[in-house]
Amino acid sequence: MSVAALLDQLWRDYTSLTPQAARIHALLAARGETIRNDHVALRTFDALGLDALAAPFEALGWEARERYRFADKHLHARYWQHPDPALPKVFISELCIDELPADARVRIARLLAQIPADFAITPWAGRPWRVTRADYEALLEVSEYAAWMAAFGFHVNHFTVDAGALSTFAGLAELDAFLVASGFTLNDAGGTIKGTPAEGLEQSATRADAIDVELADARVRIPSCYYEFARRHAGFQGFLPASADKIFESTDAKRKRQS
Repeated sequence: MSVAALLDQLWRDYTSLTPQAARIHALLAARGETIRNDHVALRTFDALGLDALAAPFEALGWEARERYRFADKHLHARYWQHPDPALPKVFISELCIDELPADARVRIARLLAQIPADFAITPWAGRPWRVTRADYEALLEVSEYAAWMAAFGFHVNHFTVDAGALSTFAGLAELDAFLVASGFTLNDAGGTIKGTPAEGLEQSATRADAIDVELADARVRIPSCYYEFARRHAGFQGFLPASADKIFESTDAKRKRQS
């Protein structure tokens, strides 16, 4: 698979779960913008490892970079960068199953036990297990990340627009105001804009689209994926754990119900 084919596959899979992304992309294009992606993000369980999802990227030249830890959300993460600066970074996180309560560990183990021996883990492989509504709701009480993985499996969690490459917005605040005026809801956890120019990275994101998901015994409306926007400063290429921790909440179903 070529780089272009890989990124196209990721985008098509992502927009199939994220109607807002195609709409925002079209709105920006209508302003004359050429949209460049800063990074794409993927989720997994640590029992399966980051390497499985990273493999198709590494085969095409992406190289592993810095690791991160999100203790409150029980996550490890790492990002990959391509020698071609025009290509997006890849940010992959994994849930540390052993850090969860016993009931959640048992429920996740039952899901993982269903994965067929010949199943190929790819960034668009989908959900290789049957999950009940009870499983989803029990995991949601413990870890929104675990519940999201149980419901969706392997998909791109978000694409990220390189806001610094846009020409018709003075900054991220102006872009965010445009999105709100266009009818989109932004993630305000920790403030609409996370990070500062002094830290090298500013980020904002929409709230995830809620879509109908067919579980084993019910159809449930679940926040799927979101669209992120990043503006980098002073050549900073990495990520800010405190900001990323709040960006993760863009898919938080419990917060969405309360807002």
